[in-house]
Amino acid sequence: MAEAIDRSRDFGRVGIMNRMRTGLLIVVAASLLTAGCSKKEEVRPDDAAGVGLEGGGGPGGPQIGKYGAGGNGGKAYGGTGGAYGGGAYGSGGGDPALNDPSSPLYKRVIYFGYDSSEVLPEYVPIVNAHAAYLASHPNVTVTLEGHCDERGSPEYNIALGEQRARSIANTMRFQGASDGQMQIVSFGEEKPADPGSGEAAWAKNRRVEIVYPGN
Repeated sequence: MAEAIDRSRDFGRVGIMNRMRTGLLIVVAASLLTAGCSKKEEVRPDDAAGVGLEGGGGPGGPQIGKYGAGGNGGKAYGGTGGAYGGGAYGSGGGDPALNDPSSPLYKRVIYFGYDSSEVLPEYVPIVNAHAAYLASHPNVTVTLEGHCDERGSPEYNIALGEQRARSIANTMRFQGASDGQMQIVSFGEEKPADPGSGEAAWAKNRRVEIVYPGN
């Protein structure tokens, strides 16, 4: 009889231990599931896009300043490319290639589709040519001026102009130009190339201008 009671107690202990192990496994599984959900909740839209953001540009990009009146109502970005000098053509203004109509460097306006910051395929070779030039002339700097057409709010267009300029800067960086060689300014809709209204004018205003000092 005592032996039967002992066996019953042993079975009881085993059952309790099994239930404890099962409970522990459930707790661990729940913790892992909760951690996985937390990570998913922390995922946000890509801040590198920068539309409507006032913070920094993050690693691997020009530093970003806050929106402000700035010169001519634009939004300026405080990269380190403001110091010129040194090299054969210091600021780039004295290089004949920049003023040669037969050179791709002569083309310095990149146009965009409506409400888009994507660099269109036909302009990629031009952007790449400027990137290669910057990579081979580390003392040369450029300002990338983002512009929009008149549609949309001023705040939205400032942000969109920024994103267009940053798209050009990112493409140039991937091709070897350094962040310190590039500065970004967004003018939004404030400096239209064509003051008219309609698609013909708007198409000319959706652009980024690549500006070399002295050119």
